[in-house]
Amino acid sequence: MLSSLANETKCKEEEKKVSTKLNHDFLVLIVKMGFLTILKKMKQKEKEMRILLLGLDNAGKTTILKRFNGEPIDQISPTLGFNIKTLHYNDFVLNMWDVGGQKSLRSYWRNYFECTDGLIWVVDSTDRMRMESCREELTVLLQEERLAGATLLVLANKQDLPGALTANDIKQLLHLDKIETHHWSIQNVSAVTGGKLVEAIDWLVEDISKRIFTLD
Repeated sequence: MLSSLANETKCKEEEKKVSTKLNHDFLVLIVKMGFLTILKKMKQKEKEMRILLLGLDNAGKTTILKRFNGEPIDQISPTLGFNIKTLHYNDFVLNMWDVGGQKSLRSYWRNYFECTDGLIWVVDSTDRMRMESCREELTVLLQEERLAGATLLVLANKQDLPGALTANDIKQLLHLDKIETHHWSIQNVSAVTGGKLVEAIDWLVEDISKRIFTLD
C-alpha cells in the first residue's frame, strides 16, 4: 500500500516536472516569436537590411565596399577583423559587414551570421587555383541555420583583369545550380572600375525587400 502511494506520488511529481518544462518551453517559443515579430516590424519601419560580405582573402571585398560607398580605393590593406558601413541606398538603409577572409579568420565568420538578410560572396575570378576551396567554404556557409533564407549574391570580381573566369564559368565551378535553399544570382563585376556593381546591388536589395518588407 505504502509502495503504491509512493509510486503514485512520484508519478505526479514527474508529470508536474514535465508540465512545467512544457510550459517553460512554450513560453520561450512565444517570447522568441514575439521578438522576431518586433524585429521584423522595426526593419519594416526603417527599411533596414543587414548584409554580410564574405569570401576568401584577396577576393576584393573591402574594395567593393569602398567603391560602392564612393570612397578612394588606392590604399587598401587586408581586413584582419571586420569593417562596418551604414549606407543609404534609394529608400533603404544597408548595414554592410565586411569580414576578413584569411583562413585563420574564417572560424570567426559565424559570429556575424545573426539576423543577416543578404550574403554577398565575393570571388576572385582570376584565382583559378582556389576555386575548389571557394566552393567548399560557400557550401558550408549555406548550411548554416542562421543564414537560412538569406539572399545570396555571388560577385565574380576582377573582370577588368586578363584571364578572369566569367560568371558562367564560376557558376559551374561553385555548383550554384544545385542551390535550392536560397534565392541567388551571380554577376560579373569589377571593384576597380565599378563595372556592373550597382546593377548587382540593385538585384540584391530588390530580392531582400520583396522577402522582408511585406505587409502582415
